[in-house]
Amino acid sequence: MNNTTLKAPACLLDKVRTHLEIIYPGQDTDKLTQKAISLFEPIHESLDDSCASATHLWSEKDIALLTYGNSLVEEENRPLRTLDRFLKKFTNNRFSIVHILPFFPYSSDDGFAVMDYYTVNPSLGDWEDIRKISERCRLMSDLVVNHTSSRSWWFENFKKGVHPGKDYYVTVDPQSDLSQVIRPRTTPLLREVATPDGPRHVWCTFGHDQVDLNFKNPDVLMEFLSIIRHYLDNGVQIFRLDAVAFLWKEVCTTCLHLGQTHKIIKLMRILIQAHNPRAIIITETNVPARENLSYFGIGDEAQVIYNFPLPPFLLNTMVTGNSKGITDWLKTMPDTMENTTCLNFIASHDGIGLRPVEDYFSRQEKTQLIDLMKAFGGKISTRALNDHKDNPYEINISLWDAMKGTVHCRENHYQIERFICAHTIMLGLKGIPAIYIHSLLGTENDYERRENLQSNRAVNRHIWNYPDLCAKLVNPDDHHHQVFFALCALVDKRKQQPAFHPDAGQITFNINRKIVAFQRRAAEAGKTQGLFCIHNITDQAVTIPRKDLPEQWQRAGVDLISEKTVQLDTGLSLAPYQSMWITVT
Repeated sequence: MNNTTLKAPACLLDKVRTHLEIIYPGQDTDKLTQKAISLFEPIHESLDDSCASATHLWSEKDIALLTYGNSLVEEENRPLRTLDRFLKKFTNNRFSIVHILPFFPYSSDDGFAVMDYYTVNPSLGDWEDIRKISERCRLMSDLVVNHTSSRSWWFENFKKGVHPGKDYYVTVDPQSDLSQVIRPRTTPLLREVATPDGPRHVWCTFGHDQVDLNFKNPDVLMEFLSIIRHYLDNGVQIFRLDAVAFLWKEVCTTCLHLGQTHKIIKLMRILIQAHNPRAIIITETNVPARENLSYFGIGDEAQVIYNFPLPPFLLNTMVTGNSKGITDWLKTMPDTMENTTCLNFIASHDGIGLRPVEDYFSRQEKTQLIDLMKAFGGKISTRALNDHKDNPYEINISLWDAMKGTVHCRENHYQIERFICAHTIMLGLKGIPAIYIHSLLGTENDYERRENLQSNRAVNRHIWNYPDLCAKLVNPDDHHHQVFFALCALVDKRKQQPAFHPDAGQITFNINRKIVAFQRRAAEAGKTQGLFCIHNITDQAVTIPRKDLPEQWQRAGVDLISEKTVQLDTGLSLAPYQSMWITVT
């Protein structure tokens, strides 16, 4: 291989070549290495021969906002510009990370059936609008890597038998043994398509408008490396790899978490960080917890993974008033490796997944939660298993309505307190917190949108008229105002505490089943801060005797939330759904 044409450290060349040799045995990996690295030139000047990963990728000041490009709309303005106005006027740079969900031309699935990866959907704005938002924050973008729209020009070329696209998609003999394939949908896996070579059966993990790409063809990988570079050039710093667990296909396997998938993610990380050492990969893998953790690799894969068990655990905790499940789970969470962490969230554009807690929830617990969410207007999405039954996969509901009541009292007047308590727990946990825009705004279920789109997920994808929203946010009597400013106040306080650094230590305490309690502790630059985070998850006042508090938290402290002194030496009393972040004086 002629290395003189590439201005890259030898160790970078070796790492890229090694991964490509494993992914594509028998291919000209020297040529592939040359092409891959050339896409990311110039290589960052700080990348020396040690090829060390970047450090200090996040801090306690990092909090993400998750939103669609058109969650807020107004007449005579592009939605992306309206979003930028909202970020400037209302959030005032509180959110250091903004995830704009797929902002490309699409045919279905609210953006996740991408027709053109290189273009911003003109109904939202253009790349200039994207770059402007990226100047305000670290911009997260989806890399919809598993599939494209059936209306993409690549798939049109596939159907015509021309390049590029002719061999970009997974095709399979319908008589093949596909019984082990795991997928989150009930639609048929294969779709028959007419081509110049006769009928072909393409693979569709998520539905017939979303056709799976064939990464066994190295041209597909190179195409996506080019897309990644395009995003980097337009201000993207964080790449959310959507549905990446399904990437590589092998007949007679589950086609989930295969080794080549992990190698491709590692390769992407190496190349992205070679160009921008502060860029980050986040994997979106809504699977059981142990499988999800595998995407850290050995510290050489995704820097961040979605903490998918947290939403169902936290929701169930708040509506049952019982902390045993979440406390036991938090105690089992392994320490993260250097330069890795979790993205903590309670709600997102998708539903509250049930797969991540398959190993934790009993059938009775799951049924009780599902029935309650149905009573609060939620919908249940299902997936097909080998038992040929539709099995619950996720709960589709706005988080505001999900917190309407409890299993003991279907509706009560503690909805705001319960909602804020859940977020206070999430904001205190180890990792980077992320708040969905409709949680930030206290948005209700959107039944009309759900019916119009015939999609369960649409119930939690409301589109706000921006002037109407502004009127609600300035009205102190409106619950949208109350939720928004309560969450903003918590965000402001959190960002000032070194103990909430994503890498800071965490110890979970088992005090009683009405309480969620944990300690966060950070030591930096000779300064140590410890915080005792304690939350009453019931609608009854709770008093904790001094003897039941952790020994190190049995003397007077200051609650950073209320800014009041707390006499821990005499025990601790908490009002319904009250939270405290206590630092000992």
